[in-house]
Amino acid sequence: MMYAEPMHPPEDLTDAQIDALAATLRALRAELIANLAASADASKPVTLDQQAMGRVSRIDAIQQQQMAKAARQRAETRLALVKQALAAVDEGRYGECRRCEEPIGHRRLQARPESPICLRCQAAIERR
Repeated sequence: MMYAEPMHPPEDLTDAQIDALAATLRALRAELIANLAASADASKPVTLDQQAMGRVSRIDAIQQQQMAKAARQRAETRLALVKQALAAVDEGRYGECRRCEEPIGHRRLQARPESPICLRCQAAIERR
């Protein structure tokens, strides 16, 4: 998927925007930590000796476990990005693209506050 170049280059974030996005990141961090804690059991290996489980039930249980593992991995990856974004807030470099060092843009950060790269760099990555 190719993104159109923005008509105007993204502007630096204001202090109020950074504060609001940091609050969103802290709430997202808490939510992801809670979700990971709640999903810990769902991604554990399926024991096949459970109450003489039928073949279809075992396959279903294994499939559910694999989906839970994938969802957990996505949540762990997003949590790592959120933590990195909060560290960038503390260091005064939040909203700066890690690849080109240009501003990421407020609209992108509103959609994905943990985003470490701008749309232009994201599009370049996706073209590869």
